[in-house]
Amino acid sequence: MMNTLFLCTGNSCRSQMAEGLTKQLVLPGVAFYSAGVVAKGLDPLAIEAMHELGIDISNQTSNTLDDLGEIDFDLVITLCSHAHESCPVFPHNAEIIHHGFDDPPRLASDAESKAEKIVHYRLVRDQIKSFLSSPEFEALISQRVTS
Repeated sequence: MMNTLFLCTGNSCRSQMAEGLTKQLVLPGVAFYSAGVVAKGLDPLAIEAMHELGIDISNQTSNTLDDLGEIDFDLVITLCSHAHESCPVFPHNAEIIHHGFDDPPRLASDAESKAEKIVHYRLVRDQIKSFLSSPEFEALISQRVTS
């Protein structure tokens, strides 16, 4: 089994979205997880943005690496600069790839209404979805599953 981790600052939006989107993919032999440098809890607007795609992430949990126990990760994808800069060393030489996305709450910080805020969550969700359906991501996974 190939274990892939999406790592972000708070495991509340971006990494949760990535985990939810990849769990919809049918990739035999690959397990996807998400964690944060700290666990901030799931962001309700991230849950709503994913629900619009028919993906329910409301039962996912906000985790730190310690919460994931002894999982040996083969691939770690950092989704923000902070997580990339503070990324720990992983046992078993996990490969670390950085593909950063803006922070939806930060983008929405000046929005005055929920309707204005969710626009930013949709934007980042769609960027993550695009990355996860790209040939670049497919190659990241297929190279490791077949080796």
